Amino acid sequence: MKIGYFAPSYKRPEKSITQKNYPFVKLVVCESQSKEYLYNGNDIVICPDSAQGNISRIRNWIKDNLMNNYDSIIMIDDDNNGIGIWQKQKYKVLNSEELQEFCENIAIMCNDFGYKSFGLNCVIDKGAYREHSPFSTNKFIGAPFHGIIKGNECNYDELIPLKEDYDWTLQNLKKYKGVLRVNFASYNVKQAEQKGGCANMRNVKEEERQFNLLQKKWGSKIIQYDKMSKKKFDFNPIMKSPLKGI
Repeated sequence: MKIGYFAPSYKRPEKSITQKNYPFVKLVVCESQSKEYLYNGNDIVICPDSAQGNISRIRNWIKDNLMNNYDSIIMIDDDNNGIGIWQKQKYKVLNSEELQEFCENIAIMCNDFGYKSFGLNCVIDKGAYREHSPFSTNKFIGAPFHGIIKGNECNYDELIPLKEDYDWTLQNLKKYKGVLRVNFASYNVKQAEQKGGCANMRNVKEEERQFNLLQKKWGSKIIQYDKMSKKKFDFNPIMKSPLKGI
């Protein structure tokens, strides 16, 4: 299976952490910022300026314009410190060759299941890895690392670009009756901690507004506040799958 690897990037022209770890990943940047990215040694794909400024919009552009040459594409955050797996009770960070082999195997498995999207556990801690169920079919797939199988007809909702991964997961559950999540593998990123990217628009007020839009779209039984969180408002809602599964 031929896979393309892309990392949307916006106003982060310094050498990408993701490309340092995984040189085969290409950054997708808008034309007006391309020279600065190239100056810092990044391998890039140039998109129109009109496609940037909204992470859902650029994800749709990548899906619509770069999928044709591949059987599957994977979108990775540009600040990824490594993809790791739990193996023999130890956490192992995959190198470039290992990650590409891992992704091809998971993409093939996802396609065999009849699903059109796959991803990883969003928590590194071993306590989040259910050893007797290394895969899930109805759980949340986070945007920092997720794959799309060719032919996926879902699109990212441009009205909720800070919650697009929750919506993406639910769209795929509704249309394809499942998603494939690898529970023993996870990504390591610094969400909302750096300049550029989605950090430009992240604040409590905007997060809450988009949470309300997401909840209105899918209902309060599916999208819920995390009442156990110690934060006044937790950026990450609880998603209750409408489908039975693992």
